[in-house]
Amino acid sequence: MQADRVIVVTGGTGGLGTALVRRLAANGNHRFAVTYLRPDEAEAFEQAVAIDEDRMFLARVDATDASEMGAFMHRVVDRFGAMHVLAQLVGVWAGGRDVADTDDVRFDRMIDVNLRSSFVTVRAAIPYLRQAGWGRILFMGSRAAMDPPAGQAAFNVAKAGVVALAKSVAQELRDDNITSNVVLPSVIDTPATRKALPYADYMDWPTPDEIAAVMEFLISEASAAINGAAIPAYGKM
Repeated sequence: MQADRVIVVTGGTGGLGTALVRRLAANGNHRFAVTYLRPDEAEAFEQAVAIDEDRMFLARVDATDASEMGAFMHRVVDRFGAMHVLAQLVGVWAGGRDVADTDDVRFDRMIDVNLRSSFVTVRAAIPYLRQAGWGRILFMGSRAAMDPPAGQAAFNVAKAGVVALAKSVAQELRDDNITSNVVLPSVIDTPATRKALPYADYMDWPTPDEIAAVMEFLISEASAAINGAAIPAYGKM
């Protein structure tokens, strides 16, 4: 990838976003715009990546709010002059409910945070990516979208929607020199995941850096032939 791209990472202050930004920052003079919701995560992210202020724009944004996301994208281009890459990492998992036991609140939250956030974010980014004349879009899906387990139907449905969205965007932008793909992790080995699944065997889980390595390739010039793909990143699971 060229050394001076403007890279937007929404929901980028978690374990995966931190790993991705660190990898990309080590391989070029890229500029980054990263969104967060939790201030404690933002503080930890800033300490972990240690990127100069002139190359980093960190903003608190509710990714399900179209007006907030639209304003954020405008500010990114106003500050850096362009936008070339969107990695949409906003998402949340919740399980433990069969369809018959899933209430509207839980279902709506899975749809809002996983699917609506992806739709709102990419819709706001597309005009600026088109202006740049080159772009890469990455969505965060899940293995559950392709191989849905029982007990988490709302999450499964939301992530399946993200896969459909990524493929739809790929078709709509295929003549604009912009690709759109979705990465499908299984369970990512982060402190938060270990806390949520304390009795699981995490030795087979892919690490954030392993997932970030896949994403780094997909947003490079070398990945031009890959468009509309759902990329498994399951580790040894």
